[in-house]
This record gives sequence, structure tokens and C-alpha cells, in this order.
Amino acid sequence: MDPCPFVRVTVGNLALKIPVASKPARTVVHPSSSPCFCKVKLNNLPVQTAVVPCLPPETQTLDANSHGVIAATFHLSKSDLDRVASKSIFAAKLCLKISIYTGRRGTTCGVNSGRLLGRVSVPLDLAGTESKPSVFHNGWVSVGKGAGKGAGAGITQFHLNVKAEPDPRFVFQFDGEPECSPQVFQIRGNIRQPVFTCKFSFRNTGDRTQRSRSLQSDQSSSRSWLSSFGSERERPGRERKGWSITVHDLSGSPVAAASMVTPFVASPGSDRVSRSNPGSWLILRPGDGTWQPWGRLEAWRERGGADGLGYRFELIPDSNGGMSAGGIVLAESTLSLNKGGKFVLDLGSNSGSGNRGGAPVVPNSPACSPKSSGDFGYGLWPYCLYRGFVMSARVEGEGRCSKPTVEVSVQHVSCTEDAAAYVALAAAVDLCMDACRLFSQRLRKELCQPSDLLG
Repeated sequence: MDPCPFVRVTVGNLALKIPVASKPARTVVHPSSSPCFCKVKLNNLPVQTAVVPCLPPETQTLDANSHGVIAATFHLSKSDLDRVASKSIFAAKLCLKISIYTGRRGTTCGVNSGRLLGRVSVPLDLAGTESKPSVFHNGWVSVGKGAGKGAGAGITQFHLNVKAEPDPRFVFQFDGEPECSPQVFQIRGNIRQPVFTCKFSFRNTGDRTQRSRSLQSDQSSSRSWLSSFGSERERPGRERKGWSITVHDLSGSPVAAASMVTPFVASPGSDRVSRSNPGSWLILRPGDGTWQPWGRLEAWRERGGADGLGYRFELIPDSNGGMSAGGIVLAESTLSLNKGGKFVLDLGSNSGSGNRGGAPVVPNSPACSPKSSGDFGYGLWPYCLYRGFVMSARVEGEGRCSKPTVEVSVQHVSCTEDAAAYVALAAAVDLCMDACRLFSQRLRKELCQPSDLLG
């Protein structure tokens, strides 16, 4: 499989040195008591916000706690790079703009609550960054009043590191909605090559086992560990259960699966799946002649002015059948049920996946590929080698035809099963959009058991 070129632009190592006035005044910023933050913007990409630590004015070197910390990350595809590199007068030149504020983040009556200290602009030339990294700035820069006079006494200074590096990815696209058992194509430029097929089915709701012709397993042991993840709640007509999707390679061998192990049930007195009682999926991969759990996805319907799909994804440390170890949460966020969005696993940035806060719950924490997720003796961070972008899956909102597009970082794919596990996860995320529909709304026939259609 050949990857697609992507470039990752990161902004990190942020710090601020603010001079302390000899005479206290209301208008003077006191770093010890005033929090600082910045807003980072790269052309028309979404603005990202990050906290900026304040250092004493006499500090000469960067604080160890600030070194290596990524504050904002932007991802550019080949088409983005071509657009920027074009000589058209309509093509905007790439420029990173950072606005630094003191005060608390947020707005009051529609007005930003922070006070602007200054702005920094860093022009970017990304030519050649598809194959080699490039550093555009690393060090201190003067901001605010007197910034043009250099770094002297009484001048506010801002430290940042801006760099771009190759981040190649495999790109997959479903040829139809997951419940319609589509093919999955690998995309590279204008080339579309089939690599997987998906099979949507219903498990026997009286049996929690996940079956496959090619994977002969002990039904009693499979039932015990699968049911340990899902509850046995039964509410006829008020739950969605038993969905599963199996990913096969082109030879027909199953290489990954997603199985709904906890039914999606309407909370008492309502017609929605609540956060306090979410439904859940297991993402499975083959091993030792049976399915082994790799990850768990929980989903629910958020309340609020605009309904959202809340989700939580965690790795399962012990894929050898032991259930004692707790899961490692890699993402907890929200997608718009109306417009859809991107489910993202990006460990080491605050670029969220449509969540309210704009940041994953575990920033700067590494993930492990599905193939190696069983080796968690040294798999828990900070010992695991995998960091940065892991995967993303674009899904559409309720009632829209969704053909998920999945991007997976090359460093997290060492075999077909690795890529297939992320494809299965993307299918589960997409199916959660339907599983979390209001129970007053009917599902399409592909998602209904024959008994439900007859009823």
C-alpha cells in the first residue's frame, strides 16, 4: 500500500516573559496572577487556542516544563499544498498568525474576555516538507509595545517553535454506507484500489459471541469475555443491539471486526441514549484462532441547543483475554449529529475532533498500533514509541448518505490487520450516528432485525 503525502505543522515550546513594573498599577500585567493564552490561526483552518506559561523576566533559557510541548497542530494534504504552491493571484500565501492574550479564556456577552498583548506572524514555505522536516522559527520574539526595538528591558518576549514535517497517511474510503456491506478503497491521488470488503450483520441477541467461518473459537469463553463488556439489559422495542461489521481482505479472510456489545437504550422517560447509560462497541482483531479485543467505543446523545454525538474511545491493554487492566482513554469528544464531523485520534496536539474544548482528553500521549496493542508490558505511556496523529474518520450527520473517509498514519500501520482495525473503528463511529437517533424516529431497514420490521 502506498501512502498519500501529508504535512504536519506544529507550534510548540510556548513561553512568555512579561516585564514587571516597578510601581504596581491596575493596568500592569502581573504574570504570577494573570493567566495567559494565545490563539493560533493558519490561513482558513480552524483557530486553535493554547495556554502560554509565564516565566520570570530574568529567565534566559526555556522552562523544562514548556520544552517539547505542542500547543497547536495543523494538517495539510497534498491538495492543500498544491493550492498554496499555485501561482494564482487568488491563492493565499501561507502565514501562521498568533495572537497573545492575558486574562481568562472565553467570551462575556460576545466580547473576548482576554486582553491582547501582541501578535506574531510567521510566514511558511512548505516546498519540500513532504519529504523532509523544516523549522521556521525557534526562539524568542518581542511582542507588544516596543517590539520593533528588539529584546530589551521592559519588552514583552514570546518564545515559540514552528516546524513542518512529513506525515504520510493511508487514506481509505467506504464505497457505501457501512450497514450496506460496502467495499473499502484505498485512495491515492486519482487512483482508487479495493483493499477490503465489509459485511454488516446481526448477532444472535441471545448469544454475545462474535462468529466467523475462518475463526474457530470456544463459544463459552467468548461469551464470558464479550458479555463482560456489555450489559444484558433487555427492553424490547426500546433498544438497538446485536449490530456487527466484519472487515475482510481481498482473499476473504476476516482481518478486523466491530461488535456492538452494550445495546443503545433510551433512558427512562425519554427517547434518547444518555451519557449516563451509553451503548458500546468492541473493536476486534484476529489472534490465536479467535477474536481479540483491541479497543472499546462508547457513544451517547448529548443534550443542548444543538444535539451532538458524544463518544469515548479507549484501548484495551490486555488483548489476551484478561479483563483486569483498565482501558486507556485516547479520545473523548463530540460530533455534530446534524452536520457530522471528524472522529480524530491525535495524541500530541490540541486540535480536537469537533469537541467543545477543541482538545482530546489525553494530549501529548502516545498510542499503540492494533498489531502491537497486546504487548502492554511497556505499552503504557511514556514508554510506547507511537505519538502524534493516529487516525481520523470523516462521517456525515443524521439522515445523510455517509461513505466514511479514513486516514491512518503510516507509523501506526505495520500490517493489513492494523489498517483494518481503524477501518472497523470508523464503521462503528458511523453506525453510532444511527444507533443514537431518537427512538421516536425509524431506522432504515438495513439496520432493523427482521422481527422489528414485522412488528
